[in-house]
Amino acid sequence: MSLLFVVVLVVAATTIFTLFVRAKDVPPPEPVSPTRHLEERKATIYENLKDLQFEYRLGKLSDADYQQTKLTLQKELAAVLAEMEKIGAAEPVPAPTPARTQPKRAAAIDCPHCGAHFDHAMKFCGECGKAMA
Repeated sequence: MSLLFVVVLVVAATTIFTLFVRAKDVPPPEPVSPTRHLEERKATIYENLKDLQFEYRLGKLSDADYQQTKLTLQKELAAVLAEMEKIGAAEPVPAPTPARTQPKRAAAIDCPHCGAHFDHAMKFCGECGKAMA
């Protein structure tokens, strides 16, 4: 009887919690890219072209079927790319992010043991293998 009571209590608590979740507690949804569906379609077409070429090389398709299907897929791909370009041109260009600066390397250095010359500092000499100061 107590097990039944615990189960009913858990179900009731879960139901109440679910019904009373506040909208401000729910995280905002990710912004959806306007070209996401087109990018997925483009990837599918490229995969289909790859599969088509594989099946043609195996001899499963005749030359005429291969050429006709390939042409159809290429036309569809061209339409998708044109639509992506049209949408991309309408979107505002995002501000460029600042590029990470590469740390400056030390000037040329010579190995104190063998005298080998290197254009950047290293922990160990590339010639003799000894530790560099």
